[in-house]
Amino acid sequence: MRTTIRIDDALYRRAKEYAARSGSSVGEVIEDALRASLQPRRGSAAEGLPDLPVYGGSGTMPGVDIADNAALRDLMDQDEPLDALR
Repeated sequence: MRTTIRIDDALYRRAKEYAARSGSSVGEVIEDALRASLQPRRGSAAEGLPDLPVYGGSGTMPGVDIADNAALRDLMDQDEPLDALR
């Protein structure tokens, strides 16, 4: 399909240079970049998050909510040794 798009001059020059170095057309470079941009990103919300690995235990410590950034920061900023928190 043919279409007209507006591209920043400097960006177009970079795409044109890249196309020349790689032996492709500017259109092919733009198509490849658009395909890559539209691919779902690994670990994105659309894909779902992978399970976190658990080592030497059965999950987080009692009372720890990993969704609460402020509480996690407070817990990490405590001066207690890690073993005392288990």
